[in-house]
Amino acid sequence: MTDTNKSWGHTVLGWFVVKDEADGSASEETLASGAATAGTTAEGAPAQAADQVFVTNPPAAVDGKVAFDQVFEAAGIGGEERQRVAKTLDLLSALPSETPAPVKKQIVEASLTAFGVPIDKIIESGVAEIQALEGYIRAGAADTQQVLADADTRIKAKEDEIRQLRVVMDARVQEQQAVTRACNDRKLSTQQILEFFGQEAVARVVAASPKLRGPARQG
Repeated sequence: MTDTNKSWGHTVLGWFVVKDEADGSASEETLASGAATAGTTAEGAPAQAADQVFVTNPPAAVDGKVAFDQVFEAAGIGGEERQRVAKTLDLLSALPSETPAPVKKQIVEASLTAFGVPIDKIIESGVAEIQALEGYIRAGAADTQQVLADADTRIKAKEDEIRQLRVVMDARVQEQQAVTRACNDRKLSTQQILEFFGQEAVARVVAASPKLRGPARQG
């Protein structure tokens, strides 16, 4: 970004998108600068002003699509003001791209004067639109940061809960393994007695006992 373009940032709040004359696209440098100003800025007073540009709540952007007329309306920029900017853009767009900038300026100013549109009013409306868009960016960025912070807090809480559940699960498995080992050790001790009396005697007692269950009677 040139020093001239940087100086515009001290003139118009939110001025950071500068078109590359070669391909008409916004440079990565200016887009990155714009993203930074959406979150924080060194100019406290202008930042506060940008947050206060709206007289009513602007509409949310659905799928990243901005309803610009509604955003400008929420910032108190009426239809007549928006038409001034739109008319000027139309005039500029109608001129051949190879037309020198001074000539463009002379033609557009002459046309606007003929239409009875005050230049100062157009400038005022244009600056108001940029301020509204900057405020919209910052409001959206603040809301996004809040959503991310809330989601991060919930994720951490869920992760803590998952870790606690895993601790409970591991403890329960270890406990059951200890129970199984202890019971099997005790079964082996008791089996020595039953083996001493013999399988036939044990089978006879099991079959005759109302409280014992043989393998065939389990389930």
